[in-house]
Amino acid sequence: MKRLSLGVLFFLGCAHAPSAPAPSSETPSTPPKALPAREGEGHLGSLRQLTFAGENAEAYWAFSGEALTFQARLEGQQCDRIYWLDAKTGATRPISSGEGVTTCAYALPGDDEVIYASTHEAGAACPPKPDMSKGYVWPLYEGYDIYKARADGSDRRPLTRTPGYDAEATVCPKDGSIVFTSVRDGDLELYRMDADGGNVKRLTSTPGYDGGAFFNRDCTKIVWRASRPAPGKELEDYQALLAQGLVRPTKLELYVADADGSNPTQITYLNVASFAPSWHPTRERILFSTNYPNARGREFDIWAVNVDGSGLERITTAPGFDGFPLFSPDGKQLAFSSNRETAPGRQDTNVFIAEWNDDVPASTAAPLPADRVMKDVRFLAAPEQGGRGVDTPGLEQAARYLEQRFSALGLVPAGDNGTFRQRFSVTTEVKAGAGTALELGSLRAKDEAFLPLGFSAEGDVSGDVVLAGYGVRAKELGVDDYAGLAVKGKIVVVRRFVPDQPAFASSEAQRRYGDLRHKAWVAKEAGARALIVVDWPAGAATGAHGAPTEARLPPLRPEGAQDAGLPAVILQRAGFEPVLQQLEQKKKVRGRVVVRLDKVQKDAWNLVGRLPAAAPEARAASGVVVVGAHYDHLGTGGRGSLAPDSHEPHLGADDNASGVAGLLEAARLLAAKRERLQRDVYFTAFSGEELGVLGSTAWTRSPPAGLAMKDVVGMINLDMVGRLRNNHLAVLGVESGQEWRDVLAPACALARVQCDGSGDGYGPSDHTPFYAAGVPVLHFFTGAHGDYHKPSDSASRINAAGLAQVGLIVSEVAAEVSARPGRLTYRNVPAPAPAGDMRSFNASLGTVPDYAPPEGTRGVLLAGVRPGGGADKGGMKRGDVLIRLGTHDVGSVEDLMYALNASKPGETVTAVVLREGQEVKLSVTFQESQRR
Repeated sequence: MKRLSLGVLFFLGCAHAPSAPAPSSETPSTPPKALPAREGEGHLGSLRQLTFAGENAEAYWAFSGEALTFQARLEGQQCDRIYWLDAKTGATRPISSGEGVTTCAYALPGDDEVIYASTHEAGAACPPKPDMSKGYVWPLYEGYDIYKARADGSDRRPLTRTPGYDAEATVCPKDGSIVFTSVRDGDLELYRMDADGGNVKRLTSTPGYDGGAFFNRDCTKIVWRASRPAPGKELEDYQALLAQGLVRPTKLELYVADADGSNPTQITYLNVASFAPSWHPTRERILFSTNYPNARGREFDIWAVNVDGSGLERITTAPGFDGFPLFSPDGKQLAFSSNRETAPGRQDTNVFIAEWNDDVPASTAAPLPADRVMKDVRFLAAPEQGGRGVDTPGLEQAARYLEQRFSALGLVPAGDNGTFRQRFSVTTEVKAGAGTALELGSLRAKDEAFLPLGFSAEGDVSGDVVLAGYGVRAKELGVDDYAGLAVKGKIVVVRRFVPDQPAFASSEAQRRYGDLRHKAWVAKEAGARALIVVDWPAGAATGAHGAPTEARLPPLRPEGAQDAGLPAVILQRAGFEPVLQQLEQKKKVRGRVVVRLDKVQKDAWNLVGRLPAAAPEARAASGVVVVGAHYDHLGTGGRGSLAPDSHEPHLGADDNASGVAGLLEAARLLAAKRERLQRDVYFTAFSGEELGVLGSTAWTRSPPAGLAMKDVVGMINLDMVGRLRNNHLAVLGVESGQEWRDVLAPACALARVQCDGSGDGYGPSDHTPFYAAGVPVLHFFTGAHGDYHKPSDSASRINAAGLAQVGLIVSEVAAEVSARPGRLTYRNVPAPAPAGDMRSFNASLGTVPDYAPPEGTRGVLLAGVRPGGGADKGGMKRGDVLIRLGTHDVGSVEDLMYALNASKPGETVTAVVLREGQEVKLSVTFQESQRR
């Protein structure tokens, strides 16, 4: 391997120190030199060398594709200087004056002007070299500002004037805006400004060195290198060097973000020096230079990686240094800097151009973690799986895939009868049974003209019919469609959706008050005995404006484990307009609603695999560890969809193909270190989570053979872990076990991920039934996003590199819990205090519902109550069945939700629970709702 010159290492910072003074001389121009192909460099064809002496680097294409700008320090020169380079002939001409030190030149669209950073106004001489007694550091010369000049170097004028370092500027091809690095706010951060230097906006804000940014082709994204010193000594050392105008660049990773700096995502975790990233012109792929895999080595090569962190590939293999890759505007050529042709004893670095070849056979090397997790996510979230709804072919395909993966990982079947499958029952289909009927006045609806709603109770109700507008009661909006109406004991007709009024302009108001089950709850609260919903907008009956096309009737399918407490149907308006007009005119109309439902019960499956610990005689601890993630999703939408009009597959890549992929990666890592395990680890892919944590509830009620819940020492849940942003991972539930923070910290440090631990063990995922059963839990979560419960939650939006790190953290946490001699200490955590002086219209009691109560349960079975919450203080207990809350009858979890939404913090009401078959009245006070 050639010795990598110190000058080249300074280039890595896009700003470097001068060499010692040497006699002045110019290197004569030499025609480009064709070079033979090198083994292992299949992407590079027709390689040509364009420069031949001195330190030449950072050659960036002009927009014509016929020339490049670059910086060089030729023999006899003391400082780097900016040059123009003809890509065909190799001819060069200077752009900068030769005063001061310059760096990072880039043409502006049209190629008539260029930008670069220079210290010439701080002095014509070269700045002093950095003090290398502090180790390998880069200088951040305070005199650097960014300048614009004509391409021949004339008409130079400043774009930045702030004190301190401004440099590392590159240009957006669309509008000429500039991204650059500056210390103007006290840290090395990225900024964006217009081509004239105006409208400066800060893009990054995390402590550490953010620099060397590039735009993608349409300027919607940026990529850059960043250091992220850990809080404590690392950060203190970084800040101490920065105060001296220095930075140590030995650990740099790559980040991508939207062009405004939002959604920053770390895409490498190589733990080496990675720098000079730039975009592939047509693919979501990054080329960069790195000394991977040797963090202390001086062998730098060009590599490529996908923007999700997968597909890491070595591009160059020449000994020494290869770096600063940049594609020509047409994507056909790659320029880079290298010392591959440097003669022994010299320290030259030169500019090379190669024809780019995308058609190179895929590597046969073992896949890296990011590749493994993406393979699993892509399968589970493929459109062919149809969104993995319960009792669909796609979910069965996913189950078979996971059985194969469990087996390949060496997990022992721990489900029923020696298989991986653990059975539980779910209601998968509801049909209108014989005798279901609807009559309004003298009209009887045909079977195809109406449907029971999926949450309807069964029953036969006859009586007077009353029209109650849209069936909305919303005090905060000043709307009460039931005001002045006597509906007790009657059949209520309400209009579908919400009125076209400003009060309902927000999507939240439309969803809440247009929700069919909410309309049923309001009707029941008003005393109605049955509900009829019809898409009949206000004004349509009188012809004030034409009624829109009638929406299709929603499909009849199961909605929740419990019904709404009254028969509820939805009716097509065609043919019933005369009766509806009579209701509008408040004329007497009789009606009858009969609902009979045939419910289809099907088997659903958790998949359970056991990773045995060390040999039984070597074990020093009792109990087991559970690692879980749900593999079901929404299918083609339905009630849980946030794109309710879409019937496309809701792919569920983040929710929760990512969690399953992370679980599989954790299992692979743990299987390779079984000698650490003193307790068996049970890996479980749960089903039925989207229907109300049904699979995890079934697991806790009937654990796998040979286990009782008292054997479970800890449960780790992965749900939505595929969107790690800014390298911050939320870990919920750390307060549920006294030792969790001590277990978590070293695992996160090993993975180089910032873990933000908080919260008790409750939440809307599969860890909740375990915590309610007395098990310390953790829930790993990378945050909400706009694709949640929509078809757009696709594999293309997964951060594979971050997901792989989550898998590593989970494996380390599980290994530590398995290996520690004692059990984790379960903590029954008090409800959190309200966060700040914030108004809330929703109340909380701190109840934890059982979302899968025994068949026939009327009311809400409590899986637990939060210590210190209103329910706990009022005397509610695990196992109580809540049947009334103040003036509200509570027949289901949905009823409880609506009752809480209608209540205010601080209000005290009487709650009625069933306890051992007896009604017990309790006084409870609502608290402020805490939402994740």
